Amino acid sequence: MSFAILAIGLVLAVEGLVLALAPRRVEDALRLLAATALDRRRQIGLVALALGVLLVWLARNL
Repeated sequence: MSFAILAIGLVLAVEGLVLALAPRRVEDALRLLAATALDRRRQIGLVALALGVLLVWLARNL
C-alpha cells in the first residue's frame, strides 16, 4: 500500500512541476494530442503503460 501511495505522490509531484514551470507547453501538448487520431493515441497510451510497468518492475527487482 505504501508503494502505491509513493507512486501516486511522485506522479502528482512531476505533473505539478510541469504545470507550474511550463503551462503554455502543456496547452500546446494538449492541442497536439487533440489533433492526433484516436487509434494513434491508444497506441501511445499502451506504449506508455508498458514502459511504466517495465520501469516499476525494474525498480522493484534490481
